[in-house]
Amino acid sequence: MHRFSFFILLLASVSGPATALAQESSSNLPQQPVEVAPVQASAPQLPSDEVLAAEVAIAAADWKTADAKLTPWLTAHPEDARALFDAGYVADAENHLDEAAGFYRHAIAQNPKSFEAHLSLGLLLARENRPDEARPELIEATKLDPGEAGSVLKGRAWRALAQIDRKNSDDEDSTTTASDDLLEALKYSPETPEDTLLAASLADQAGQPEQAEAAYRRLLAKDPKSAAANAGLAHLMIASKKFDEAEKLLRAALEQIPDDPALTAQLAAVLAAEDKAEALPLLQKLHASHPDDAAMTRMLAEVLAEAGDSAGSDALYVKLLATAGDDPALLVAHGQNLVRLGQIQQAFAAFDKATKIDPASADGWSGLAFAASRVNQPEVTIHALTVRSKFVPENASTYFLWATAYDALHQKAQAAAYYHHFLDASAGKYANQEWQAKQRLLILEK
Repeated sequence: MHRFSFFILLLASVSGPATALAQESSSNLPQQPVEVAPVQASAPQLPSDEVLAAEVAIAAADWKTADAKLTPWLTAHPEDARALFDAGYVADAENHLDEAAGFYRHAIAQNPKSFEAHLSLGLLLARENRPDEARPELIEATKLDPGEAGSVLKGRAWRALAQIDRKNSDDEDSTTTASDDLLEALKYSPETPEDTLLAASLADQAGQPEQAEAAYRRLLAKDPKSAAANAGLAHLMIASKKFDEAEKLLRAALEQIPDDPALTAQLAAVLAAEDKAEALPLLQKLHASHPDDAAMTRMLAEVLAEAGDSAGSDALYVKLLATAGDDPALLVAHGQNLVRLGQIQQAFAAFDKATKIDPASADGWSGLAFAASRVNQPEVTIHALTVRSKFVPENASTYFLWATAYDALHQKAQAAAYYHHFLDASAGKYANQEWQAKQRLLILEK
């Protein structure tokens, strides 16, 4: 894989709009258990003394006492919607999520108009990465009167919907829906820094980098130390290949937020994309601090390979393959290192496996063609080159592989034609192969 293409993929993983290290800090709103006062605006009747005592304990975060009050009461009064919600709230706070969800659902069954129960259940399901179940609960919450819970929490329902719609958006309409959700949230409470980050991320996702940049810069004007805004703005610069600007921004940000892992990872990736020697020690330091971070390990492996340390690079790829499984891109990189280390038969096996997993891997077919030529399997070389040609154009190296494979099979006309193609494409760049091609043409064209 071309080095620049490889780093674009890695930069997406550490700074892109979808995920990974920098994006976790730049656009995902925190999803904690909802802080709802245990006063049910829509409760059908006055609460019992036991429930009121439990709510006093809840207000003091005394979950043990609250549970001791609620459990016997619910045993005798299993249809008390307010008590059911309170029990769910206690279980939620104690991270007993399945139990909490059950209580919230029972509370909704007894009182379908409970804003707090719908909101709390929706947020819980969102935290558990169950968006299809969370979304209907949150939508229902937006339709209900929050009562004493307040409009701020209704805004939270809309914000949670925006996050769900953003994460699940795969087209322009879905991104627009997430933006509309955020606009609704702003009707109930003022814009927060997290809102600005989400708006920027949505603009980026919608292919509106100017609007995204404006949002990030608006936040940075208020808070220059915002790691998330700096990471988001750097991502935009990286995506538009403005590496010099990204480097300046990231260095300035790291002066204010030293050793921030997301910003440091972005800087390392930018330096690597710029072929700067500083990238290697920075990546080595990052990897030492985050040895299990797959994206970091891949970046370091690639830079080590570029620096000529094929053995060190391959040790990292072997580790990644052991944990990530047979990823075709990793197999190709592993195969390329094996070629440099002279382990051609093992490289052949790696490229062969990669192309079977991903038949559209041009790099895999290129590697297989080369390795096959070195282990005297010209038929495999020709097959690999034939498939490769469906995805990428020929070059001097592939013309030479075509020629030598046909030559090994004693197909003189085809071999001679490809030797000529090679000489035209090489134009003096490969002296040894050009000499060999000319010598073979003298024999083939007698």
